[in-house]
Amino acid sequence: MHTQKPLLPDTARRTAAWCGVVLLVTGVAAVAIWLCIVFKTAITPVLLALLGTALLGPVHRWLIARKLNRSLAAGLTCAALVAVVGGAGYIVVTALIDTGDQIVSSLKDAGQWVVDHFGIADETNVNSLADNAKTFVEKFGASAAGGLLSGISLVGSLLATSVLALLLTFFFLRDSDRAVNLAHSIAPRGTGELVEAMGRRGFEAVEGFMRGTTFIALIDALCITVGLLILDVPGAVGLGALVFVGAYIPYLGAFISGAVAVLVALADRGLVIALWALGVVLAVQVLEGHVLQPMIQSRTVQMHPAMIMIALTAGASVAGLLGMLLAVPLCAAAFGVIGELRKGYGGPSGTPSDRPDRPGPSGSSPEPSPGA
Repeated sequence: MHTQKPLLPDTARRTAAWCGVVLLVTGVAAVAIWLCIVFKTAITPVLLALLGTALLGPVHRWLIARKLNRSLAAGLTCAALVAVVGGAGYIVVTALIDTGDQIVSSLKDAGQWVVDHFGIADETNVNSLADNAKTFVEKFGASAAGGLLSGISLVGSLLATSVLALLLTFFFLRDSDRAVNLAHSIAPRGTGELVEAMGRRGFEAVEGFMRGTTFIALIDALCITVGLLILDVPGAVGLGALVFVGAYIPYLGAFISGAVAVLVALADRGLVIALWALGVVLAVQVLEGHVLQPMIQSRTVQMHPAMIMIALTAGASVAGLLGMLLAVPLCAAAFGVIGELRKGYGGPSGTPSDRPDRPGPSGSSPEPSPGA
């Protein structure tokens, strides 16, 4: 019997199939991002609460191990978060207010030094640049601020988002033991174990990122602050606080905060001290990249620096500074989920592979497959 010859060769049909998959995934991702932007008022507190839960999870588990009630443990953990964040915020704001004028003046002097030593036009000076910048801000800032209604409205929105995120963090911590049952209830039949494993791996990636980044940021800030204090650079505490905050935005935050510290040292103490400050910043960055990152975040999902930069750019284009803050942990979670998915469907038949070493939600072994 004569069989009809396919219209397209096998390679073309495979390529078309993969193109269809890519278009489908891209469309789903675009719709998901669009929905997040539309419902950002509700999505933002949820994402911030997930980051807070990932950071505070070990503390909550430690309190539970001491036989505390889950609600009481979650309340104490959230109270500790408020105390730590409030205290750190007070220290940072106070340091920046006390040294802000000095830092701005030093940056202005540094800009004038660059103008004088690099042959820029005589008519150009920092004051005219500052005036032009002020005019630019006044011209375009009014239209940007018009959408905010007023400063009080912005502060109220931030406060409401923070309170909602704190309440969600409390509920996420208190009811974290129900997440396994939820995963099994919403998963398609026969995939509960895989969905649970994906959720665990994604959350572990976010938890490791938050815990490791906080520890690394603290070490970076302390080392740079001590170095700037030894060099007698003005505003060392405020610059150290800037380093700590900037560390949550990989690469870009460290670059900006380090550049500000070097410029302040250049303006106030001269070229030699500025070079020493640059050496301190570079030494801390080398310590972070070659010692702290491998030691502290070795158990989390490792991403290539190029992927991190792409994630930061995409996050900034979608949600500005908040998007840059959330981009890397979300990508870490996505990579963790993809890795677990590949392991789950790594069997020869394309079905979730058996995991005898992974207990079920109640501590028992996974149920045998229907064909066993």
